[in-house]
Amino acid sequence: MSLRLLPLLLLAAFGLAIAGELNYPLDAPAPDGRRPGGTLSQTLPAPVLGNEENKDLRRERNYPEQPPTIPHSIRGYQVDANGNKCLTCHSRAGSARSQAPMISITHYMDRDGQPLAAVSPRRYFCTQCHVTQQEVKPLVGNNFRNIDHLLEDEAAATAKP
Repeated sequence: MSLRLLPLLLLAAFGLAIAGELNYPLDAPAPDGRRPGGTLSQTLPAPVLGNEENKDLRRERNYPEQPPTIPHSIRGYQVDANGNKCLTCHSRAGSARSQAPMISITHYMDRDGQPLAAVSPRRYFCTQCHVTQQEVKPLVGNNFRNIDHLLEDEAAATAKP
């Protein structure tokens, strides 16, 4: 045996000896996160999904490059390699017929910025960026203020004598 392998073997043996003596408690409480309760060894059922918002109203975006949220239910929509139900209403041809907003022209460009006749394959799967909203209580508090509100506050503060 080569002497070069000896330190590696000693390190492996030391690691196994330490790991063998550790006693992980199976009933230790799980960290409270989005699914509180239970222990590390328990598998709890996922919480029930809320109802998707179905208001068909465009939401204000919080920053310039934010993908718009989906303002309607997409339950049962096929969005996979074989078909994309979103494009029936939001493609160039479909938007004129359905009066739905057309997808951005950036979706018709390749990664080099060259225009394409069809939707770019890297923009084909809508739900990797665009999401539906659910009418649920927020999991964490949020005091986010978009740039318009910050500018209004700044203008109001400078207008005061």
